[in-house]
Amino acid sequence: MKRQNTAIKYRYEALDDAGSKVKGVEVAASMSAAHAALVERGMQPIGVSRRRSILAFEITKKKVPRKDVMNFSRQLAVFMKAGIPIMESLEVIEDETSEKVLRAVLRDVVESLRGGDTFAAAAALHPEAFPNYYVGILESAELTGNLDTVLNQLADYIERDTKAQTKVKAALIYPSVVAAMSVVTVGILALFVLPRFVVFFKSFHAKLPLPTRMMLNFSHFLTQWWFVILAVIIGLAVGFIATHHSEGGKARLDALLLRLPVFGDLTQVAILERVCRILCSLLKAGVDLPRSMAVTAESANNSVYRRALTKVREEMLEGQGLFGPIARTGLFPGAAQQMFRVGEETGTLDQQLEVAADYYSRELEAKVERTTALFEPAIIIFMGLIVGFVAVALVSAMYGIYSQVKVG
Repeated sequence: MKRQNTAIKYRYEALDDAGSKVKGVEVAASMSAAHAALVERGMQPIGVSRRRSILAFEITKKKVPRKDVMNFSRQLAVFMKAGIPIMESLEVIEDETSEKVLRAVLRDVVESLRGGDTFAAAAALHPEAFPNYYVGILESAELTGNLDTVLNQLADYIERDTKAQTKVKAALIYPSVVAAMSVVTVGILALFVLPRFVVFFKSFHAKLPLPTRMMLNFSHFLTQWWFVILAVIIGLAVGFIATHHSEGGKARLDALLLRLPVFGDLTQVAILERVCRILCSLLKAGVDLPRSMAVTAESANNSVYRRALTKVREEMLEGQGLFGPIARTGLFPGAAQQMFRVGEETGTLDQQLEVAADYYSRELEAKVERTTALFEPAIIIFMGLIVGFVAVALVSAMYGIYSQVKVG
């Protein structure tokens, strides 16, 4: 099916010469043409998508699962190593894949290749499947001719990153289930069980102990004002989502996350592992350091680190080196700073970063285990205290009523 030559508006995000993120609208005949126009103006596209009307607005944009991107990278690497042309390889993978979004992406990539685009340029049009660091590495691989090797490296990185995320999610499942059960238990007691005891207690006209009065007042508050509580929860959720999607709000939330007692340390280690791993992969693929820093900054998934790395890149381009600006950010521990220093002085930055990434990967796994070991008993104790308080309140009320009736 041939493309139409009508002008279409495309929204884009790109990095300018200074490494700053810019957004705008580009009018072009196709996404490939919009991407090419941005490159000609000296910008590095991060994402290009067709501008939709309000009626066609999508609340959530579907993304290709990382596991499917990993499998695609390995499959394509095998085809490339066997000498099969890339267009034919992509068509075969498209026919075999069962993931609908990935199939649509590959179909459009093949169409872009037929239009004369490079594989990296075609992949850059689909940030829902290929992150910006992935595209940056592809561009370098196409220039050096080692696409099969680089694709395997990308697959290895995605696999390691996916395993790390899976471990974190798996470690949080048990505490989350226990916490949810605690909330459900308290809700059932407060909304259904305790109101029945109110009528029972009132029939004796007895003075109830303080724990029982506290419990009944709490139950009365929930049953009478549940709609207000629900509205507050919904309002907080909407406010959080709106804040998270605004640039300033996202920066404040990211800064707050890094200052949290336990999760802040865990988040920092995860970011450091990701930064070192992506920067190492880019440098190994032959991407120059300034561009590698720009892509790594955009891939940091934290506004604090993104701004810091962008500033590091600017100072590096001014001739201040890499170690000094990294150290001045205050976001990298001493061990990581020394690895940057040694790598910069000896010309082995990619090797030092690989060592640092492996170290932080092990550190992340250990911290996740320690965090899980800390929260599991804490949540169980918290749930036990709640249930125990309810039991004490009911038993003390029964005993008090019995004593007062007996005395009467």
